[in-house]
Amino acid sequence: MKPVLTATEAKLVDQSYDDLSIAMERAGHAVALAAARHGAGYGKRVVVLAGPGNNGGDGYVAARHLKGRGVSVLIQALGDPKTPEASRAANQARAEGISVAEMGQPVDCDLVLDAIYGGGAHRGLPEEVVAWMATDAPVIAVDFPTGLDPDTGHVEDHAFHAVETVTFSTHKTGHLCGVGPDHCGVVTVADVGIHGGRPSMYLAEESDALRPVRSRTDHKWSVGSVLVVGGSQGMVGAAVLAARAALTFGAGSVYLSSSRAEQAHQIAPEIPSLLLEGAEGRLDRFDVVIAGPGLGAPEVEAVLPLVRKARRVVLDAGGLVKEMVEAATDGGSEVIVTPHAAEFKRIAEVGGGKFATRSYATRRGLTVLYKGNPTVVTDGGPPILVTSGGPELATIGTGDVLAGMVGALWARGLDSTTAAVSAAYWHGVAGAELARRQMVTAGSLVDLIGSYGR
Repeated sequence: MKPVLTATEAKLVDQSYDDLSIAMERAGHAVALAAARHGAGYGKRVVVLAGPGNNGGDGYVAARHLKGRGVSVLIQALGDPKTPEASRAANQARAEGISVAEMGQPVDCDLVLDAIYGGGAHRGLPEEVVAWMATDAPVIAVDFPTGLDPDTGHVEDHAFHAVETVTFSTHKTGHLCGVGPDHCGVVTVADVGIHGGRPSMYLAEESDALRPVRSRTDHKWSVGSVLVVGGSQGMVGAAVLAARAALTFGAGSVYLSSSRAEQAHQIAPEIPSLLLEGAEGRLDRFDVVIAGPGLGAPEVEAVLPLVRKARRVVLDAGGLVKEMVEAATDGGSEVIVTPHAAEFKRIAEVGGGKFATRSYATRRGLTVLYKGNPTVVTDGGPPILVTSGGPELATIGTGDVLAGMVGALWARGLDSTTAAVSAAYWHGVAGAELARRQMVTAGSLVDLIGSYGR
């Protein structure tokens, strides 16, 4: 997993570094390489917008490297450099014959480097800075697009929209949260030799999205058994989707318990169905119970005894009510909850967010998979962000598919947090792959996830 620092923590790490001039040289070179990837070569015109701090210093260094590639470079400076490292970088740029002018109105160019504040200022921006935000030229941001809050990823007034943001050593929270991804574009992390800090969260990678491997001697009951409880009248499809997803994503045995079991069986005959009253006595056969997909409020009371006795419970959709969470956790079950923002507020009675979910997970002794962009997973430890999903998943039923995937991986032997992270990751990957071919529906998503479940 990649560590993610808050901007405040990153500044503390920077301040502990002995020679920022070396780091600045490396940072500026990384920015120049990014500019080259976007076509900054011989004869192209690049404008570097340089602020007074070290972010501006990175811009001066980048300008010097670009001039060496034959690029026509103009620096527009928002005041004189205020740090020794930035002053040194500015003097070196001038010594190379690079023009430095006071920041003014936008001019025609092929590329803009935003090295103004690095996210250090996000309200009350100077008029000349705001004017540059309307440029038609593509923008590469140094560390953060100016105007974007580096901690929260929020924009108070205005902010650049970058095609790429070059940051250093680690991701910061503002790159991944709020509207940060919309303003940052592609985020490239360059190693400038500064390391350390205490991550406030982590970013999941493919290597963290584990999928258990079956052995030669495995059978249908040894590779994960799942019971899906839900499917009230008019909502059978949700339970069927969750059950199909669990089966497709590798669970060996999946049963569907529904008050409309006969109708569910007609819709998905490949999934054995059990009546609710028949399921409770057979709970020892199931590694995981998924309670809630398509579960109506009148049926919640009837399901409470079942979740109290289950060993592991995934609560989703209609199962995300306080009574259900309390019944499962107070009964000693291991629990994963999979809420979106409104559902989280319903069970936790506070708004969602990375640290609210962490607090709730600690208080209730469970794992939270908080659906959103990014998706947040925590068992009370530092939140893990999953960014593989996108807006293509904003369609009815995809949450039921995710619940089935979580249940399958948990039943197959992963711990609760790893199962939640892995399911969210491959759910997002499958959604993105499907969106390249067609509009995403929950049914088509179920058909595709099997190719990622091995």
